[in-house]
Amino acid sequence: MKADTGKNVHDKWYFGHPLVWILAPLSLLFFLISAMRRALYNVGVKKVYRPSCPVIVVGNISVGGNGKTPVVLALADHYRQKGVKVGILSRGYGAKSPFYPRKVKGDDNASEVGDEPRLLAIRSDCDVVIDPNRSRGARFLVEQCNCELIICDDGLQHYALARDVELVVMDDRKVGSGFLLPMGPLREGTWRLSNVDAIVHNARTLPTFDNPVAPQFLMSLTPGKFVNVQDTSVELDAEQIAEKTCHAVAGIGSPQRFFNQLIALRISLSGTKALPDHHTFTASDIPNGRVIMTEKDAVKVRAFAHHDCWYLPVTAEIPREFYNLLDGKLAKTSFSEI
Repeated sequence: MKADTGKNVHDKWYFGHPLVWILAPLSLLFFLISAMRRALYNVGVKKVYRPSCPVIVVGNISVGGNGKTPVVLALADHYRQKGVKVGILSRGYGAKSPFYPRKVKGDDNASEVGDEPRLLAIRSDCDVVIDPNRSRGARFLVEQCNCELIICDDGLQHYALARDVELVVMDDRKVGSGFLLPMGPLREGTWRLSNVDAIVHNARTLPTFDNPVAPQFLMSLTPGKFVNVQDTSVELDAEQIAEKTCHAVAGIGSPQRFFNQLIALRISLSGTKALPDHHTFTASDIPNGRVIMTEKDAVKVRAFAHHDCWYLPVTAEIPREFYNLLDGKLAKTSFSEI
């Protein structure tokens, strides 16, 4: 199997190659600006918007994707089953919408609304709103969509929006080198892990940290059947997919995690293509023959994918104790009816 990853430079930066020390002065500047910004919110100089419903923020302290979308979907499903009207708020990374706030529909163009918001709109059966101004987007969900709970996809560092529960999602890369941007991958220092409400690990085992951290939970991603990109009514199980040699393509935060999942399903891969997270696909990115991709990538290529392109949907499985913790946190707020 030939791997076309193109990730060596990124990995060296992520995990702390000696050359990153050249960027140390910029990381110091980033630290100072971030600390001052947090202080201005804490003392009330910068205004914080408090919606009239509870807010759960699902984010991370590092850059790049690590499994937040499945967590958001799992939370939305949990509270929908309780009869709560859930709204999902996203910045809409990479979106080029002519207006904001924008309520996302499943048939919207991913280039206008972003790949993850479109996927959330298709999978969640909830109102999904994108807005770079998250406070404005939250107000729209409350006032226009009558939502009783807002789940914010990313935005841990967006302190202009008040929140009742903060969750961090991490994968097996943990905090990388532990350096702040641009020297390393961290948006905030590892101290932040101690004052969120929970950490969800998209990994096989719980990691250890040198500093105190919030309660930790393991998440596993359970695969469904493979779905045809062109015709989503057509599904194949892993044995049927494996009848042909496949090429895997992934434009997510950790493509190798997806490739490993396919290998675990005993899919024979003739090659892999790792692309940057939120990659803008073109037809040239899709090889001939049977191709497997993530569901997030599939929403971007449907218009030009060939007939033998398939995606693998996954569902997050998180222990019941995690949901009990969240329910308890919300019960202590003024929104105890949730």
